[in-house]
Amino acid sequence: MTMREPIKKSVKEAIQAIQTLASEEGLEFLEKLSWMIIDTYRQGGKLLIAGNGGSLCDAMHFAEEMTGFFRAKRQALPAIALSDPGHMSCVANDLSFDDVFARGVQAHGKKGDLFIALTTSGNSENLFRAVKASQKRGLKTVAFLGKTGGKMKGLCDLEWIVSGFKYSDRIQEAHMAAIHIIIEMVEAELMQHAEEIDLEPAGAH
Repeated sequence: MTMREPIKKSVKEAIQAIQTLASEEGLEFLEKLSWMIIDTYRQGGKLLIAGNGGSLCDAMHFAEEMTGFFRAKRQALPAIALSDPGHMSCVANDLSFDDVFARGVQAHGKKGDLFIALTTSGNSENLFRAVKASQKRGLKTVAFLGKTGGKMKGLCDLEWIVSGFKYSDRIQEAHMAAIHIIIEMVEAELMQHAEEIDLEPAGAH
């Protein structure tokens, strides 16, 4: 028995998912979000990023590429993945799981920050509430979406919907590729003008 054919089918689907970035909508999203993040950092703001399950892992990945390194040795860029288990279990236990990210925004968010939601369905109530909390506090909001966009379609300042895929894994693969490209663009632009936000190489004095 061979797995070759189903493997080839999955590889083809994965390629199709990544190719959504090359659409006009995908390219526009990549460019606009890159500049939104650059402007956020130039104005002294930070990123707050959230998602559920695999998308929460992607949020953590997104944040660590900013606070750590991507392709250049540089000072850290402020980004928080709303993933702390103590906070999440406390809020879920005392209020509800629907409030875990909204409370994180209330704790860490301020005007000038940027909230980024990652959800393949667009129907996660905890992310919906977090967007609303962000808007109330004056944060800009962005959504990485999938399928039809769900209840979050049209809610944020900027959104990208990866449609045409039944399962979340393909959507998340497109989201993660987009995240890497965006980080690459942000880092390159900020390093080119490092003096604007004190981005001297790490360890420099």
